[in-house]
Amino acid sequence: MAEENSATEHGIVLANCMTPRSYFPRTALFLLTALNLLNYMDRYVLSAVQTQVQDEFHRSNADIGLLTTAFFWCYMIAAPVMGPLAGRYSRKIIVVCGAAVWSIATLMTAAATGYWSLLIWRTLVGIGEASFGTIAPTLVADLFPEAKRGRILGVFYLAIPAGTALGYILGGHVGEAHGWRAPFLVAGIPGLLLAFAILFLPEPPRGMQDSIPETGERGTLRGLLHNRAFWTATLGMAFMTFALGGIAVWMPTFLVRERHYSVAAAGQFFGITLAADGIVASLLGGWLGDRLLRRWKGAYYVVSAI
Repeated sequence: MAEENSATEHGIVLANCMTPRSYFPRTALFLLTALNLLNYMDRYVLSAVQTQVQDEFHRSNADIGLLTTAFFWCYMIAAPVMGPLAGRYSRKIIVVCGAAVWSIATLMTAAATGYWSLLIWRTLVGIGEASFGTIAPTLVADLFPEAKRGRILGVFYLAIPAGTALGYILGGHVGEAHGWRAPFLVAGIPGLLLAFAILFLPEPPRGMQDSIPETGERGTLRGLLHNRAFWTATLGMAFMTFALGGIAVWMPTFLVRERHYSVAAAGQFFGITLAADGIVASLLGGWLGDRLLRRWKGAYYVVSAI
């Protein structure tokens, strides 16, 4: 009897130790958000210096557009593979490895000697980012309660407009001053440092903060195929990405060639515009979604749709 009481007490102590605070949620959120910012900065720094790349390698608009197309195709192919890997292995290690791959590929972009080597390195950036982009949000979700999840993910995804804007501004100013290769050197090194720092964070158990029990519709691939909410969100995101993709890639080039901006001025103008709108929308959307969720289960979808 004494042994049973001792074991029970030990279990209670152990359970009390394994609280969300044990996983340093704010530190993890900061590091993952910073890495997500670099994720989008590395992705769009190329768009800021496309005119310089095109002038050096003497390639057509179609060839330059293929650099981003190949990136997204490899991202799309790699992303579904990362989910099953995260189910079997450490999510933290997958995130760290993905960040290392895309950071190294970004650094090697600066060393590209021709168009085809440039294409290869940009493709590898997509594979690295897919491992981070699909897994990192699940780590963030496991660190905070569901009632705060909209605001927390709003902070995490704040890195999308901020990182994209930084890619345009950094690429434009550094590219104009030091050539198109220099921005990739500046963008690649911080990612390696942040990936190393994340290695020292404890990884939270899956679903640690979830109050809704797992069901077949939520927990299996077959169930997911019949989950209308999943398909609505996924297709909506796909359509939005299609609409914005061309603008994001070609707007700085348009401003340089058709409106005669300098490379630095084009990156700064488009970057600041994107940052101002995107930051307000990310924070406001997360706050509004959490606020409405208290009365309406579909609040996140409605806010996103509006």
